[in-house]
Amino acid sequence: MSDQKELLTTNRKALTINLDEPKYGTFAEIGAGQEVARVFFQAGGASGTVAKTISAYDMAFSDAIYGKAPRYVSRERLLLMLDHEYELLHERLASQRGDRTTFFVYADTVAARSYKGNNECHGWMGIRFQTDPLGQPSEIIMHVRMWDKENVLQQQALGVAGVNLIYGAFYFREDLEKLIQSLVDNVGANRIEVDMLKFSGPAFASVDNRLMSLLLVKHGLTNAVMFGPGGEVLQPSEVLYKKAVLVERGSFAPVTHVNVDMLNCACAQFVQEPLVKGKDMVVLMEITMNNLLETGSLDAEDFLSRVDLLGDIGFTVLISNYSEYFRLTSYFRRYTKEMIGVAMGIGNLIEVFNEKYYEHLEGGILEAFGRLFRNAVKLYIYPMQQQAYDQYISGTHAPHAPAVNHAFASGVLINAKNLQVADHLRNLYAHLLENHYIDTVVGYDQRILHIFPKEVLGRLRSGDPTWEQMVPDPVVQAIKKRGLFGYKPAADQPAR
Repeated sequence: MSDQKELLTTNRKALTINLDEPKYGTFAEIGAGQEVARVFFQAGGASGTVAKTISAYDMAFSDAIYGKAPRYVSRERLLLMLDHEYELLHERLASQRGDRTTFFVYADTVAARSYKGNNECHGWMGIRFQTDPLGQPSEIIMHVRMWDKENVLQQQALGVAGVNLIYGAFYFREDLEKLIQSLVDNVGANRIEVDMLKFSGPAFASVDNRLMSLLLVKHGLTNAVMFGPGGEVLQPSEVLYKKAVLVERGSFAPVTHVNVDMLNCACAQFVQEPLVKGKDMVVLMEITMNNLLETGSLDAEDFLSRVDLLGDIGFTVLISNYSEYFRLTSYFRRYTKEMIGVAMGIGNLIEVFNEKYYEHLEGGILEAFGRLFRNAVKLYIYPMQQQAYDQYISGTHAPHAPAVNHAFASGVLINAKNLQVADHLRNLYAHLLENHYIDTVVGYDQRILHIFPKEVLGRLRSGDPTWEQMVPDPVVQAIKKRGLFGYKPAADQPAR
């Protein structure tokens, strides 16, 4: 196994495992056939690896074996499968060969493309395995989405992805970034998307699953990952399914009073929308990979700091690689038909109207806005002080000054109603404003409009204690306690 290049094909991966004598286990697959087990049988030498294969395709049989779960294609059902099959494997074989065998169970529960072709094509896959004979097991579970248009192609892709997962668990667990990249070997992320991944057990005791999820986005296996307020890794469809969505994009380095006020104000308006009243909804803070890669490389500590601080004040966090807002709202449309609200400041609204971001689209800004505002999407715009606006336009807070008319009287608050866009876009802007695709935020706290994240960060790093007045109290305490964002304590005060 010294030359990994020889092991890149799916069959060679399966054969390598089949010839690795201590590895022995069960394959349990619900839906889409025995695709993973089939690869191992075709590779040759499967008698050295396969203790049992099972496909409980019928719901009644599946319930009788594994017990009931809320949904058949779910994390709960996958874990029931792993629990049952691993216990059975040990019960029947541990006394015979437990001292020389590393047992494993691979399981998946999958809904491939149906005959009618109108179902969600996705699945849960997982492996529970020992790293040493008689040792405690470790586990990897992941959620996948299949993008092939034909059922048989989806089945083939699942077979490859399952082999990749098993091979990675056995041979790449000392290099988890390599393991993650290998999950789509010989199939590609255009056919199999991995949008949730979780490692657990003694082999991964030091692993932070949030960083592993971020690597999914970094390496293009998915476009977005999600974390709950407690830092737990979430599966997006479980959170977003059939819910109204309100999202605020930012860098959150650190999260400020303005960030919180913006979302709270937008939320108060969003819940009053006729299309939202009485509906389940989810509120998200979103960070793009562009924000996380500002220095050119991924700073794990910085990333975790932002996620932790947002979690400390109760927010669910989405990390995406969608630079354009229309791609973000299209992502939400995978999971819900309900209304989508986007909270943003004047600076972000100006960037939305910057045509340079849409030069790659045949229809330019009109095509982008057609995608952005279709199917009940509204922007809620938080105001900006005149002085801050002038600084933004001059480049103090923005690397590129967009073409806008910024002749306002001193002291005026710039909001969605009085913002002047470039002359040739005025009619488009007026249409969006008059038809309430864009609304100005109301009820905001005018006392905090002077706060900008970059200024907060500068004061924090220089030891100027006034930054503490610009961020929520739990965030202040967390930054001080953990020394986040280059925090420097204020100079010692003279004794009184």
